[in-house]
Amino acid sequence: MQGTVDGFSYGLVTPVAAFLMACLGGALGLRCTMRSLRHRDSFKAGWLALGATSIGTGIWTMHFIAMMGFSVAQAPINYDLPITFASLGVAVLMVGIGIFIVGYRGATALTLVTGGTITGLGVATMHYLGMAGMRLQGRIEYDTLTVALSVVIAVVAATAALWAAVSVHGFLASLGASLVMGVAVSGMHYTAMAAVSVHLHGGGPATATGGTASPLLPMLIGPAVFLILAAVVVMFDPLLVMGDPDWQATARAPYRPGVPAPRHVPSYGEPANWTARPAGRAARRGAARAGHRSQDW
Repeated sequence: MQGTVDGFSYGLVTPVAAFLMACLGGALGLRCTMRSLRHRDSFKAGWLALGATSIGTGIWTMHFIAMMGFSVAQAPINYDLPITFASLGVAVLMVGIGIFIVGYRGATALTLVTGGTITGLGVATMHYLGMAGMRLQGRIEYDTLTVALSVVIAVVAATAALWAAVSVHGFLASLGASLVMGVAVSGMHYTAMAAVSVHLHGGGPATATGGTASPLLPMLIGPAVFLILAAVVVMFDPLLVMGDPDWQATARAPYRPGVPAPRHVPSYGEPANWTARPAGRAARRGAARAGHRSQDW
């Protein structure tokens, strides 16, 4: 017996909320990856790890918010918690591998394709592992061609996201890239869900599934809190928000032949040329006074 599948039980509420979570995770991940690539400091691995966790958590949260709107008219749906949380771990791990490849190997075409492929396969693995955690009185079946299309979308979306992380400059451009990433990830999810059909085990009475979302709500609290905290970290980092690389600040510092470089080391977030102009003026005043003294002598 074929079950009646509905992926939009709550109308546009779940797709829009899922899209926003995907955009939030993507925006945080892209900004953190950009921070690690354009600002050489001792926190490079930390920024990459935060970016990978943000993207993986955002995608996972998007998936299960969207699944809150998924129902089968003849059978209630529950979720196996170990498998469900294992899908979160897989998402973060594989996204992390892709991001660390780009972060430490450079933004070449080969690293972008390799990192994007691994990240995209991680997204697809997360989705289908999460689907494997569903428990209902029936068997879930998939259309092979549609599944393959969803994997291709995931790989292309991940590669485009990594390219954006290393190529996009400025906050607004990065925000636009995160919106594109949200569209791509949401498109991958609903393409994969279009491949689903449910074959029910016969003999049971028809039951409503209005309470399907209840087991998902507690699971989403932790990842949602993490994304909020990560957003706070990003918003309090001026270099992440403004997208102002160190090398640009260094390039703006005026070059004065014969004037030694200032000894002051800029603190975190302080422009690199903060002490360059005062040091230059002091040097010129000292040179002028020395010249007057030599003429008087």
